[in-house]
Amino acid sequence: MEIRGTTIVAVKRNGKTVFGADSQATLDTIVFKDGVKKLHKIYNDKVLVGFAGHVAQAFAVLRLLEENLNKYSGNLQRALVELSSGWQNLGAMRSNLQVMMIVADKDNMFVFSGDGMVTRPNDDFISIGSGSNFALGAARALYENTKLSARDIAEKSLMIASDYCIYTNKHLFFEEVE
Repeated sequence: MEIRGTTIVAVKRNGKTVFGADSQATLDTIVFKDGVKKLHKIYNDKVLVGFAGHVAQAFAVLRLLEENLNKYSGNLQRALVELSSGWQNLGAMRSNLQVMMIVADKDNMFVFSGDGMVTRPNDDFISIGSGSNFALGAARALYENTKLSARDIAEKSLMIASDYCIYTNKHLFFEEVE
């Protein structure tokens, strides 16, 4: 049996970046836990991280990222690139890493995947996890056709995802950086 499920959405608008996440962890065909925290602030609350995947692995990558942020004086892009370039030193963890993260500070937003790839989204919104396609489609429609705030777009996108993805619930958490 596999524990799975998460939907994370990040939206940047009007100088604010908001992350939203559901809180469900699913074990095979049952809801294993509700209330799982998938959003974390690091580096003196200046960097926001939302993760999908294996929790222990996510926290290991989070620790390495924060070490790099300290080493490079909070330069998020440099910290992620150095984390990615150092990937070959992770050995067995690297080949089995099943985690994906959205990482943002007040100026930048990136997706970091378990294979060490760092990507900057094309748009001011992105989503990862089991319900990400639903959340991303909703975020695009809301972003392009409304004047809603980043928080409202994130919330409505997650609610729509939860209507379609059985691994996403309506118990939502939000964090923001500005």
